[in-house]
Amino acid sequence: MIKFSIIVFPGSNCDNDAFHAIKNTLGTSAEFVWHKEGSLSNCDAILLPGGFSYGDYLRTGAIAKFSPIMKEVVKKAKDGTPIIGICNGFQILIESGLLPGALIKNKKVKFLSQNVDLEVINNNTIFTSLYNKNQIATMPIAHGMGNYIANDDLLDELNENEQIAFKYHEKNPNGSTSSIAGVFNKNKNILGMMPHPERATEGILGSVDGLEIFKSISRIN
Repeated sequence: MIKFSIIVFPGSNCDNDAFHAIKNTLGTSAEFVWHKEGSLSNCDAILLPGGFSYGDYLRTGAIAKFSPIMKEVVKKAKDGTPIIGICNGFQILIESGLLPGALIKNKKVKFLSQNVDLEVINNNTIFTSLYNKNQIATMPIAHGMGNYIANDDLLDELNENEQIAFKYHEKNPNGSTSSIAGVFNKNKNILGMMPHPERATEGILGSVDGLEIFKSISRIN
C-alpha cells in the first residue's frame, strides 16, 4: 500500500481534508509531517496542502520554503517521488523552485471560492492517468493569489514539454496565463494546482472528480 506524507505548516488548513480523502475515502495510508521534521524517508508520495502557511504575510509560500522539511521535499523531488502541491502548496512549490512560473493576485483582486470546470490537458502522468484527455472535471477553488503567470518563452516551453496539467474550461476565473490551472515539472513527478481535488472526492461534496488524482498516484506501486 502506498503511503502519503502530508506536510503541515503553521497556517495549513486543508491538511485534514487531504488526510480524509486519502485515508478514509481512498483507503490508503497517510500521515501528517510537521514542517520542522527533518526526514521523509518512510513515504511513497508527498502532499503539500492548501491554507495560509505562515499567515501569507510575505508572498504566499515565500516563508514556508525555508522550513526544514522542504530540504527533504527537494531531495525527494530529485529522486522522482510523486509530489502534489494544492493551492498554497502549489505556491510553496513555485517559491521553492520546484515548479516554473509565478502566482499573483487574482485579476479582480478578490478571493474566489467557487466550483470550476477543468480540462485535462495531459493525462499521461502518474497524477492524471485515470482521466481521459480533454475530460472536463469539476473541482472547487478557494484562493486570492491563484493567477498563474508565464511569459511567452515559458508558455512555449510548457506546451512543448507537455507540462500543462489542467486548464480552466471556458471561463478563466482568475486571469491565469492561457487559463492554466495546474502544471508539472519537466520530469512529471511534481504537480502543482490551484483547484482542490481533495474537496471533490465524495458525492456529498458535489463532485468526485478530484479522487482520480489520488487514485492515479496510488497506482505507482
